[in-house]
Amino acid sequence: MEKERSDQPLDPAAVESAERQMLTPREERRMRELLDALCDPTRVKIVRALRSDNTLAAGDLARVVGRSRSATSQHLRVLREIGAVVGRRSGNVVRYSLADDVASTVIEEACAAFDALKHDAA
Repeated sequence: MEKERSDQPLDPAAVESAERQMLTPREERRMRELLDALCDPTRVKIVRALRSDNTLAAGDLARVVGRSRSATSQHLRVLREIGAVVGRRSGNVVRYSLADDVASTVIEEACAAFDALKHDAA
């Protein structure tokens, strides 16, 4: 016969601490949006191009990431929707930069972590 498992945790303090680290459903949705944005290499390239306070027009970004203007614009739309990049119009040109919010920070830090992968592969 198998013994029944107790509903009591072995380490209540550790369980309580771990439970406090869990995300709310809203935070989970936000996390999923950010991670989804990072799942596309073109969006990662865009973020990398805009690091270090770089500001680039969409056409210049397209050139840097090696995609068409149309494809780059679609990726910029995704990044704008999650608050990672902002566009500022100057005449007929929209220049993009990383936003000053947590979404941009999370994505920028993840891209910086990818730099370590680049060095490991070398």
